[in-house]
Amino acid sequence: MTPVSDMLAATLAQTDFQPRLPRQRRLYEAAKAAIYQQRLAAGSKLPSSRDLAADLGIARNTVMAAFEQLAAEGYVVSVAGSGTYVADLQAMARAQRGERQMRAARPVPAAPGADADTDNADRMDNADNADNTAALPAAATLSRRGRELTQFAAGARYEIQPFAPGEPDFSSFPVKQWQRLQNRVWRDGRADLLDYGQSGGYLPLRRAITDYLRLSRSVSVSVEQVLITSGTQQSLDLCAQLLADAGDTAWVEDPCYWGARRVFQARDLQLHPVTVDADGMALDADDLATSPRLIYVTPSHQYPTGAVMSLARRRALLDAAARKNAWILEDDYDSEFRYSGRPLASLQGLDGGHRVVYMGTFSKVLYPGIKVGYLVAPPALVAPFQSALYDLQRPGQMMVQATLADFIALGHFTTHVRKLRHTYGARRELLRRTLSHHLGSDAGQLATISRQESGLHLVVELPDWADDVALHGQAHAAGLSVNALSTYYLAPPIRKGLLVGYAYVTEEKIAHDGQRLATLIRNALRRA
Repeated sequence: MTPVSDMLAATLAQTDFQPRLPRQRRLYEAAKAAIYQQRLAAGSKLPSSRDLAADLGIARNTVMAAFEQLAAEGYVVSVAGSGTYVADLQAMARAQRGERQMRAARPVPAAPGADADTDNADRMDNADNADNTAALPAAATLSRRGRELTQFAAGARYEIQPFAPGEPDFSSFPVKQWQRLQNRVWRDGRADLLDYGQSGGYLPLRRAITDYLRLSRSVSVSVEQVLITSGTQQSLDLCAQLLADAGDTAWVEDPCYWGARRVFQARDLQLHPVTVDADGMALDADDLATSPRLIYVTPSHQYPTGAVMSLARRRALLDAAARKNAWILEDDYDSEFRYSGRPLASLQGLDGGHRVVYMGTFSKVLYPGIKVGYLVAPPALVAPFQSALYDLQRPGQMMVQATLADFIALGHFTTHVRKLRHTYGARRELLRRTLSHHLGSDAGQLATISRQESGLHLVVELPDWADDVALHGQAHAAGLSVNALSTYYLAPPIRKGLLVGYAYVTEEKIAHDGQRLATLIRNALRRA
């Protein structure tokens, strides 16, 4: 074996290294981590695909696929007739920064009579996008809105790795139980379930959701008000299209869930960030001086901070919405996962259901790819929402909806949630203990671990002077998918920290990777 083969084989032999990923992806992740950590130095030659496959005891096609992915992403470079070499990532980063600086400094002649501010903005846009657009025809370049929507690159941040925030443990989903129910639905051979969904979705599922929300969330709802969507993103998009026009103002929590921001930006709404503190969205005089059309909130478990909106704040928000004739969009994304005390009642129930559009999802409880959510429309909006859902979205997945209705009706849903709540609660406490222990007394005084009793992640709050973005990058290079709290802010961030998920990670990996994460945090705080 070559030294490179030995190193990769040792990584792949670790039982806790990406155990659920296919071989090709595990090899890719092992090589990428080695390159990031400079265990594979720039310029190092990799073994041939044939030799590496023999050394690792895997198919050559598996190695070739991993190499192709590494090359496509710039981690390695293939030299014809010579072999494959590790790319110099630092040199490429320096060259790109220098090129951007040269483009930014290059004078751009202003059009006659052009406004100086507009000219400067266009110059920066040209500099930022020159690499991506130079070789493309004009029709293939992104619009200004397109550039805004894609600059966050949320997908890469939410890759399934230990501690990914917001990811449920879908490996525990009762697949065989679901398959039996789904097979029975298919055997029934109902032709109407092959059509688009009409009248808001599959009626038995809407009835089941209605009963569930009344009992567990104190939602004021009738069956007619429930619409089945493909998830929270579609629910938000439907609200943005039907309840606001381009240029209207939307109040959003700050920090705010990235998915909601992207939906509203895609619909050309003006986002007005409202500060979130320990009691939730905190309206001040400057906020009340604006006139929102939409107000987006996660009152039961604010994302990402975990704050719970107090009763006084809830009443104040409802009063403000009534005075300003605004609609409140209540995103109740993970209310099933509360580990102590009684679940909090919905904001919608407090309002009586007249001004609040309530929405939830099954993606956090069952599995992300199910793509089934629900929206409770106020009575005055039921007819237009049903019409628009059908005309604009052509909803389907009726077989899945029918299977889910049976899954709930037979009690499997309640049993599954109860098991998950027990599992996640135990993982949450283990993660808290592990981080607290390994942070030590010095770092432990600077890093505060949130104590909220619900959700799928906790927040490790850091001092204002800490660089949580740099720490996020170090953790990601080490295979730990935490997120930087400061990146969720629209206004300048007032808090720094890391979002650490505990749902999609086993107890064994929490003990091991929790120590690794604590070490990264401790070292970062000591260096600062």
